[in-house]
Amino acid sequence: MKKIQMVDLQGQYQQIKEAVNTSIEEVLNTSAYINGPLVHEFQADLEKYLGVKHVIPCANGTDALQIAMMGLGLEQGDEVITADFTFAATVEVIALLKLTPVLVDVDARTYNIDIDALKRAITPKTKAIVPVHLFGQVANMDAVLEIAKEHNLFVIEDNAQAIGANYAFKDGTKKKAGTIGNVGTTSFFPSKNLGCYGDGGAIFTNDDELAHIIRGIVNHGMYTRYYHDVVGVNSRLDSLQAGVLKAKLPLLDNYCNARRNAARFYNQALSVSKHIITPTTSFCGEICDTCDCHVFHQYTLQITNGKRDDLHKHLLEKGIPNAIYYPVALHSQKAYADTRYKESDFPVTNELIKTVISLPMHTELDKEQLTFITKTILDFVN
Repeated sequence: MKKIQMVDLQGQYQQIKEAVNTSIEEVLNTSAYINGPLVHEFQADLEKYLGVKHVIPCANGTDALQIAMMGLGLEQGDEVITADFTFAATVEVIALLKLTPVLVDVDARTYNIDIDALKRAITPKTKAIVPVHLFGQVANMDAVLEIAKEHNLFVIEDNAQAIGANYAFKDGTKKKAGTIGNVGTTSFFPSKNLGCYGDGGAIFTNDDELAHIIRGIVNHGMYTRYYHDVVGVNSRLDSLQAGVLKAKLPLLDNYCNARRNAARFYNQALSVSKHIITPTTSFCGEICDTCDCHVFHQYTLQITNGKRDDLHKHLLEKGIPNAIYYPVALHSQKAYADTRYKESDFPVTNELIKTVISLPMHTELDKEQLTFITKTILDFVN
């Protein structure tokens, strides 16, 4: 059996080596390292794939979130509601802009923002909601959009983990994750379903005026060189990374399908244990044959018998990489602690930080590896 990787980027590269190398050589040969032709070509390809009017590439996913909020004109003291159970980047940018982060609990089934908790958190100062499509599954956007419309709020999708996922509305129509709210953001960190070989990110919107503002912000506030119309930042996707992403984008749906197939194997094998809660999807519960609402950036279990930390160590000893996302809730982090928060406000998050564990998940997992991983888990847990 080949060595198990948490994310096998080397194995994936071997499958796309020729296309990636061709793109990189094109950049090297033209020396168009910043804002070169491949950046614009990738941008156009991604707009077509997502069915969105505007994709604005930028330097990373955290910048994407910050720039989206800057583009919406949020002001100091405005409250922005987001999920407590996620990576810190989401709340980090809210604080950096001197906005007021408001953390709420998540749904026990999907780990995405809890709609009832969201409703309770709204005040006259609330200006925006940031639903995080955690681990690859889209949040309940029907409900989020209804709430936003009722209270005249912006919706900023944190789509760093769910690019390629579809969301089916109540009326049967579908949209790609990240294209549903006023603005969406994503990360192209190497381990993402669509990842480059360094840092990268992008912002999506169908709003022409907002897109114009954001295009200035990412480039020092310039629309014409040396004329600064808005306060901006320096956040550009470089051409080498765009070349990698352009080579990988046509394979994104295949990558997501490979992850879903691995997730199905995990679910079928591990759901036999009463001590394991396997992931479910919003629309079909289990991972049905036509599932497209979850792209499994992470495959995350809950271990309910109190042995999560012991299992984490045991798997490492057996050569099986794994991770705990996230061991400390955002409301408990020193940087974001606030007297407004009560532990009773976060029952689900406080349970998840004690029980979740994420298993190897990538496009190169094979049956032998999956069988070894699941057998090792079952033998230990049972």
